[in-house]
Amino acid sequence: MRRILVAVNLVLLSMLLVPSLSKADNFSFTGNLSSGNQEQLFNFSVGATSNVILDTYSYAGGTNAAGTVIARGGFDPILAVFDSTGAIVGQNDDGGPGHVPADPLTGAYFDTWLNLTTLAAGSYTVAVMQYDNFANGPNLSNGFGQSGDPNFARLFNGGTCGTDQFVDVAGAGANSCRDSHWAFDILGVNSAVGVTPEPSSVLLFGTGLFGIIFFMRKRLFA
Repeated sequence: MRRILVAVNLVLLSMLLVPSLSKADNFSFTGNLSSGNQEQLFNFSVGATSNVILDTYSYAGGTNAAGTVIARGGFDPILAVFDSTGAIVGQNDDGGPGHVPADPLTGAYFDTWLNLTTLAAGSYTVAVMQYDNFANGPNLSNGFGQSGDPNFARLFNGGTCGTDQFVDVAGAGANSCRDSHWAFDILGVNSAVGVTPEPSSVLLFGTGLFGIIFFMRKRLFA
């Protein structure tokens, strides 16, 4: 019975501590920022040295990797990627011709295309922001340039877009007014999630794991 219990414990602990080695895949995310200077964070991982591409569709619209058609009219996005230590490994604002489509109203190529070649195996964080709320770097802990001003974009058009939270620097008049939606893909990674568990969630999961072990111990020795 003791050998069976040890084997069960090892299997359950490996589920918690050892990441699964799934094949590389593509992940699509959509949503909205709640304020002009919000940073939306995601985690992703790669199991081996990889070429990872991140691109957005919110500014000019398009069809993402999941086959969903994304409307144009979202804000001008920025993507910044950080490694597991918090060090910035890449940041991009405008993808440019050949990588992203031009917006039909402004003609600008303001969606993001971030190509991370030979990205080492490990865990990473990507942040989605509105231009020009760039990551300060060199670490995620250094914050973002517009963290203190949710309406910083009002300066782009003189305050003619209502709330002024989402404004396009390339637009004029009504064409400069944008909404809060974003859409982006992470291509060629093993996993990607939109939220990071809070410490309390990790604690509850660990409590549940040891509860299962305790229950199985009672069953085995009953």
